[in-house]
Amino acid sequence: MLKQLWKVWQNSRRVVLPFLSLSMMAALCVAAEPTKDAVYEMRTYYSPEGKLDALHARFRDHTTKLFEKHGMTNIGYFVPVENPDRKLIYWLAYPSKEARDKSWAAFLNDPDWKKAHKESEVNGPLVSKVESQFMKTTDYSPAFKAGGDGKGVIELRVYTTTDGNLDRLHARFRNHTTKLFEKHGMTNVLYWSLLPDQKDADKTLVYLLSHKSVDAAKESFNAFRQDPDWVKARTESEKEAGGSLTVKDGVKSTFMKAVDYSPIK
Repeated sequence: MLKQLWKVWQNSRRVVLPFLSLSMMAALCVAAEPTKDAVYEMRTYYSPEGKLDALHARFRDHTTKLFEKHGMTNIGYFVPVENPDRKLIYWLAYPSKEARDKSWAAFLNDPDWKKAHKESEVNGPLVSKVESQFMKTTDYSPAFKAGGDGKGVIELRVYTTTDGNLDRLHARFRNHTTKLFEKHGMTNVLYWSLLPDQKDADKTLVYLLSHKSVDAAKESFNAFRQDPDWVKARTESEKEAGGSLTVKDGVKSTFMKAVDYSPIK
């Protein structure tokens, strides 16, 4: 009996151990959660008229999986609530800029990508223009967290500061703004500074907030702007800077909805 059990064990090892090894190898191919030093890329795609649904299908069925296969981390995929330009705005994360370049080279040369790309564009290209920016999270940014019910809206906000005041703006967000956002029903998602080699890196803050709806966002911001703590923090920071920390019309807001394949909902 013992000899028979031993033979069964030996035979099972030949089947089970290779399977476990393959499973472990497959797990290693899945991109890890981004670290605090990760490089993020914000990519904006403009789709020709009538092609946005096909672009979503390609991302849903092929692209996002191939990104992960090649070491990229899918962060969030969104379309503007008002989207006349047929935009898809999304974020990827990489261990470094060098890792990003290697991952993209491998992705673009992947036979599965070439096949999906060719088959999806039988009736014409799905993307007419691509914009890209590289960034890192600020020290006060929440860590990346996937999930959400997808019922609310995500607001993309981009600030352009007056000369020499980006550090002051970061200090105001770090010490006051982010806490007051939460107080008034807004959820801080992620905050970024552009990498030094990016255009206007010395004067740009990019961040995401989550709201229950566009109307809820407006109500929250109205309450925020009237909060005595915010008025005090803004007044003191602008007194120190000798004026506004942002240029005229230097706050841009875009309300977005997460697509069904987005990690952040």
